[in-house]
Formats: sequence, C-alpha cells, structure tokens
Amino acid sequence: MNYNKKTVYDADVKGKKVLLRCDFNVPQDKETGEITSSKRIIAAVPTIKYLLENGAAVIACSHLGKPKGEWKTKLTLAPVAKRLSELLGQEVIFASDIIGEDARAKAAALKPGQIMLLENLRFDIREEKNGEDFAKALADMADLFVSDAFGTVHRAHASTAGVAAFLPAYSGLLVDKELSIMGKALDDPKRPFVAVLGGAKVSDKINVINNLLEKADTIIIGGGMAYTFMKAQGLEIGKSLLEADRIDYARDMIAKAAAKGVKFLLPVDNYCAAEFSADAEPVLAEGGIPENLMGMDIGPKTAALFAAAVKGAGTIVWNGPMGVFEFERFAGGTKAMAKALAESGAVTIVGGGDSASAVEKLGFADKITHISTGGGASLEFLEGRELPGVACLQDK
Repeated sequence: MNYNKKTVYDADVKGKKVLLRCDFNVPQDKETGEITSSKRIIAAVPTIKYLLENGAAVIACSHLGKPKGEWKTKLTLAPVAKRLSELLGQEVIFASDIIGEDARAKAAALKPGQIMLLENLRFDIREEKNGEDFAKALADMADLFVSDAFGTVHRAHASTAGVAAFLPAYSGLLVDKELSIMGKALDDPKRPFVAVLGGAKVSDKINVINNLLEKADTIIIGGGMAYTFMKAQGLEIGKSLLEADRIDYARDMIAKAAAKGVKFLLPVDNYCAAEFSADAEPVLAEGGIPENLMGMDIGPKTAALFAAAVKGAGTIVWNGPMGVFEFERFAGGTKAMAKALAESGAVTIVGGGDSASAVEKLGFADKITHISTGGGASLEFLEGRELPGVACLQDK
C-alpha cells in the first residue's frame, strides 16, 4: 500500500471550504456528559490552525460513541464545539444537524478563517454504511476533503472514504505523521526490527504475526496470547487463557520463525493467581503453570529477557500489554516493557489501545517516538492491510 499521500501542504486551500474529518470520539463522564480527556481534540488543532491561517473555511465533522443511526442527546458534539472554541480562541459555529437545513445554511455562509462543526455523523445510519447519497451531501458543502482522523481510516464510512469520490482528498497533519512514521517502520525499518505483541487473544493478532514474520528480526509474545503459544510448545498452562483452536497455528508460527531465522521469544516465567481478581496473591511459576493457577503477567526472568531483546534495537513496534496491567499487582511486566522501550534509544512506536494507555499512565509517553492515535487502525496497519480511509487519498 502506498503511504506517500498528498497532505494539506500540497493543497491550495485559500478561499476554499474544507470538509475536515476529525476524531472527536472523546471519553465523557457517564453522569454529567463532561469531556474527561481533550487529547483527541487537541490533536486536531495543528491541522485546523494551518487551514484557518491559510484562508480556508473549515467544516469539521466527527462521530462520537455508537448511536447506530439514532439521535441521542447524550452523544451530541455540542460539548466538543465548546471545548474546541476554547482551544482555538475563536467561535466554533455548531450545526444542529449533519446535512440538513441548518448545516447547509451555516456552511454556505462560512467565511475564510471561520470554522463550524457538524452534529454527530453517526446519528445518520448512512454514515457507517458508506451511503453514496450521504457522502455526496457532505461533499456538496465543500471544495476539498482533508482526512485527519487516523482512528477511523480502517473503516470504509461515508466521511472517511465515501466523500473522496466527490472531492479532492488530502491527509491532515496527524494522519500524515502516522503514515510516515508507521509506514517507514514497516517498509524500511532501522534494524534490528523488534515487534512486541501482547493482549489477550492470538486470534486478534494472527494477521499481524503473519505480516511481521516477513519483516521483523525478533518477535516477542506476552500477555494472554502467550499461553496458547506455551501450550503449543508442550508446556502446561493451568487455568490460563487458551485458544485451543489456535494451537496448531501457534506451532506453525514458531516453526516458521525458526526457518526464517527470526527470534521468537515467549515467557520463561509467569506471575500466576488462583483467580482473576485485582486482590489475588501473585505466585511465581517457572516454565509451565500449575493446574490450579492462571497466568496473569510475565515474571522477572521474562521481563529481563524481553528487555535485553529490545536493547540495541533500531526500531521497536509494541502492540498489547504484557499482562493484566489494569490490576496493580499484575502490571509489572507491562511497566518493565514500557521502561525498556523508553531506554532503548530505538525508534519506538506504540500501537493504540491498551499499550498506549499503559505507556501514558506509567509516565513514559514523552520517551516514546510515536504513540498511535488509532487502536484498530494501527492494528490493521501492522497487518499490512489496505486502509480504505488512506487508499482514497491522493498519491504524491
């Protein structure tokens, strides 16, 4: 897939109306509806400012939550408009609909240097179905399209891919950063290239492992998915998470790595517990896991083994925690991995989701080269899949 896409810098935006797809899917307090983290709104500001300062009129749009085509007051983007106004130091005009009378009238009246925000795209069922009529109605309000919501580029929705059939499409600064850093890591990595994969299930990462076996020098497996690989090696795993239907696949991957000369590292010791609980007493088990226990985190020998493997690496990609890091007693492995990446001196890329929040929560975010803003999107990127919201952008 070609990651070398035209950006806002390649577009003549002066006097143009720009439909800008942002990722304003922000976390909110369940009771008050108050935005609990503005990180995603802040991430959109550089592209917005560039467009406004260069004479564009910006029609921003986003989804929020999963309304599934229903108008839900709790999921209105009005609080986002208010927060964005504060961040930009200027009014963000808010439309009470998406492609209705209010939106169309406000878009028509929008002047260069002004910005408006449409109501939640997913209030219309046609957004997620990539309805052509809906995409065209969005496109009709603007002269060009800018994609700056990396968290949604793996979805072929009307506002992420459909509109590009009707408007010249460019990447925003956020999407461009993701494509250039992650694209280079996969296509032309500084070596040795080490991939660290964690999380609960092998099935979630099958395509990632397949793709990375062709590219990486070392693959490290931790988290719940490691127990299926341990079982494939003939080790006992007690009550640990197991995907019995993936044992043959795990065995094949270990053999394929050996044939390719790719180092394939699995846990050699684990912290276990009798039950899945934050208060469970950690028990250290070397090699296999006793039948009455379940694996919850990598042990100290494994943490040292994995840390040694990333030391001296040129590029490290990490996706998925090493254990049940949301339980403080079983967060040690994930902390050790975050610390090892921070101290490695390598180009370090952390995929979205749990591993990203772990790095941020543990205070290592400023020592990581790049933390992806897209969970599912970064995973599909690592799988080497074509992302519809990227494929539709103009090539350089």
